[in-house]
Amino acid sequence: MQQYQRLIYTVCLQFVHEPHTAEDITQDTFLSAYSAIDRCEPQYYKAWLVRVAANKCKDHLKSSWVRRVEAPGDDALPEPRGAPPGDAQDPLEQLTDKAGAAEVEAMVRNLREPYGKIAVLYFLEHKTTAEIAETVGRPPATVNNQLWRAKNILRQQIIERRQRE
Repeated sequence: MQQYQRLIYTVCLQFVHEPHTAEDITQDTFLSAYSAIDRCEPQYYKAWLVRVAANKCKDHLKSSWVRRVEAPGDDALPEPRGAPPGDAQDPLEQLTDKAGAAEVEAMVRNLREPYGKIAVLYFLEHKTTAEIAETVGRPPATVNNQLWRAKNILRQQIIERRQRE
């Protein structure tokens, strides 16, 4: 167990991305392996343990508990009902609520190319990325990338505007 403990923990951590869960699955792996140790030849222990750990992780990730239950940290808790919009809301939504749709529309229309045309079609004309790709004659992946960049530019403009106010 000592010889393979770090390896198995690393395998589990790569699957589940949570240290405590990885520790639990590592323990479970060694318990399962110990109960079936007579089924494996000693020269194959390492590969066998890695496979057992991978299967335990996959079982854990497929479990309904993991798929249904989210355990956010204290910083990710939702705001109480009836609370005014705070920093948890997207800056674009905050500006729309605060300043009105006309100012957001002006910001979208003033974006530099190639982002401006994509943003207008997406935000103001409510077209899908596939429709935009067809309209502008670009691949959908390029449109998605340019849309992502347009959102980041708008978000930065909104944050700068909020700091000036």
